[in-house]
Amino acid sequence: MSEINDLTPAEARVWRAFPRGEAVDFRTAGDEDASPGGEWGPERTVRASVVRALLLKAPRQEGEVAALKVAGARITGVLDLRYATVDSVVRLSQCRFDDAPDLSGAHLSYLNLSGSVLPGLASARVRVDGSLRLTRCRLRGPVRLGGAQISGTLFLEGAELTAPDGPQPVLQLKQATIEDEICAPRLRTHGEIRLDGAAVAGSVDLNGARLYHPGHAVLDAQTLVVEGNVLMRRVEAAGWIGLGGARVAGRLDLSHIRLSNPGDAALRASGSTFGELWLRGSASLDGRLNLRRTQIDVLFLEPEAVPDVVLLNSLGYTTLIPHEPAERRLPMLERDREGYVPHAYEQLTAAYRRIGDDHAARLVQLAKQRRHRSTLAWYGRLWGHVQDATVGYGFRPLRACVWLLSLLAVGSAAYGLHHPPPLKPSEAPQFDPVFYTLDLLLPVISFGQEGAFAPQGWYQTLSYVLIITGWILATTVLAGVTRSVSRS
Repeated sequence: MSEINDLTPAEARVWRAFPRGEAVDFRTAGDEDASPGGEWGPERTVRASVVRALLLKAPRQEGEVAALKVAGARITGVLDLRYATVDSVVRLSQCRFDDAPDLSGAHLSYLNLSGSVLPGLASARVRVDGSLRLTRCRLRGPVRLGGAQISGTLFLEGAELTAPDGPQPVLQLKQATIEDEICAPRLRTHGEIRLDGAAVAGSVDLNGARLYHPGHAVLDAQTLVVEGNVLMRRVEAAGWIGLGGARVAGRLDLSHIRLSNPGDAALRASGSTFGELWLRGSASLDGRLNLRRTQIDVLFLEPEAVPDVVLLNSLGYTTLIPHEPAERRLPMLERDREGYVPHAYEQLTAAYRRIGDDHAARLVQLAKQRRHRSTLAWYGRLWGHVQDATVGYGFRPLRACVWLLSLLAVGSAAYGLHHPPPLKPSEAPQFDPVFYTLDLLLPVISFGQEGAFAPQGWYQTLSYVLIITGWILATTVLAGVTRSVSRS
């Protein structure tokens, strides 16, 4: 154990304090920045090999709880604790590490590196019985926590993570298990955060984070499982967020988010399940919003937060808030990149019906028919225009009454001024211009007038117009009633 025999004064100080769990503070000020730690001299330098020997081999003092509590030290060399078991608390706060520690496969009781500066952290499959605290750390290389098991909370609040450009994510949490929370408000990253396949028993707090990885993923969290909430209020991100297949039991809160990935998808959440999804408070997405096949209990979506291009096919939601007029919701459906998506209109209709807004539901159904009309052949579009102009596809039945009354007035006036001659004068009933016009307009009901008189010339042409118009009105009204009955 050469580390014990040739300890420097700084190392001897740490060695003596460890068995009693005493803190050793090398800082000259309580808020000292560890960034210039590379210039710190031997009076505050501790070799990583000494730290390793201390944690694994140093004798314990009976009646005391051993703990490594060091602040403001420069750690030289690689702190290699691969597959080691450390049952003591380890707190190396506001320290400067010359090399990235390697904790791969280690079993630790508690690790606190708050305020430290590190060139990276290799800790795949690490197991921490308590919390892992990287609060306000500055890491200039990748943090590898893939497959990690953390019984407490992963703290990253105010941390800054950057990594050289390349395929490696700046924060790797793939398949990690966090039994409490990920607490990372005001996190700063330059690169990708990878959370795919991770499981978090509590919540994920990224409020106020600044994430930068233009043209690439800033957060790739496919198949992420969170039993609490994912909070991303006031996040500013250059890049895209991927949540495909994720499950968030609570709320995915994207209020006031600024997400930019122009020309491509900004938020990719297809096939996901959310208790609630909030896009509100002047949230801005520069890029596509992909919510295909996503299931949401409560969708809090302000119309202003919807980007210019969306993908909503098979999106399902139970409640849509805040309550907005249909005219403000419909443009969202018209921006779907896949064109006419009937399911999106049916979902919006159902949301309005659940709150009793039948007028808005009818407007959505009318908009659906008009959008569907654009996909038909020319004769289908022509018939659609006729239905729309006459009775609004059956959703505006009062319009049919106006048409009928107008045609009834025209026909009654025309035939009242010029009675058509009877076919059999001896058998014909007394001519009534109103009921004669009704006989022409109504294809089912007969008042005995139409078959008894034979108009000629222009008046015969008028009768044909009234008969054809009556059939059109009757067909469109019947189609609208059929749709209403089938929906109810």
